[in-house]
Amino acid sequence: MKKILVPYDFSKVSEHALNFACQIAGKANSDIIILNVIEHPTADSFKTLGMQNVDPMEQLYIKKMYETVQAKLNDVAVAANYSNDHIYTKIQLGNPFNTIIDQVTEEKVSLMVVGTEGAEGLNEYFVGSNAEKIVRKATCPVITVQNKCEIEPIEKIVFASDFQNTDDNFIGQLLDLQRKFEAQLNIVKINTPASFTSTRHDTKQMEDFVKKYKIENYTTDIYNYKNEEDGIILYAEDISADMIALGTHQRKGVGHFLAGSIAEDVVNHSQFPVWTAHLKD
Repeated sequence: MKKILVPYDFSKVSEHALNFACQIAGKANSDIIILNVIEHPTADSFKTLGMQNVDPMEQLYIKKMYETVQAKLNDVAVAANYSNDHIYTKIQLGNPFNTIIDQVTEEKVSLMVVGTEGAEGLNEYFVGSNAEKIVRKATCPVITVQNKCEIEPIEKIVFASDFQNTDDNFIGQLLDLQRKFEAQLNIVKINTPASFTSTRHDTKQMEDFVKKYKIENYTTDIYNYKNEEDGIILYAEDISADMIALGTHQRKGVGHFLAGSIAEDVVNHSQFPVWTAHLKD
């Protein structure tokens, strides 16, 4: 895990994300990039490769904004109390969501940690308002947080799946997460009226899954609820979990369990940190 990207808009949730990222980076000896995106004031005057027809006052506004944000980010980096040689700040001009996604590739990011306001406050901050889309489109694993989190209590990670089509690369990332946190993996199948399967069927699926990937330090369980999203969160609450791990797809409208919308709904409503990574479509 070489680089961790933290989109930062000076909101409380982005502070929580940076704090958590620093803890992870400390265990993994990673670099941290604190990214702020300045939205251009006029949509039609911004191009990917530069600006056109920008009046001098607008240029001055952007310059002053950049200088102000840079000074504030420098203070944030110092206050993060992480190694000066491994924490960097970066400011980009453009659309927040597109810019964040582009930076994953440009900076070869291994993990993104994003603050989110959840379902009630998605429009308040640029980070929170884009968290769903980031989870769906980012090419690296993403951890979303709503509250201040400490890494040391993370002992139980809930992993929910339908176990129909496992993805070797995704499972490798999941097990790497488990090893880094030295946590127990609580494997669960959420059974709903709309996708009911028998206990014998589900138990066999999970046994085969554990055997295939040689998983250690785990539990398996079946949890019955009316829908997958709430079932995942309630199960995590019932076992006093510390994190939820889910697979997601880059496209919407996937009909089977753990489609993009499932993971995004959990991100919106969970008080737990949620780790997501892509499954193959």
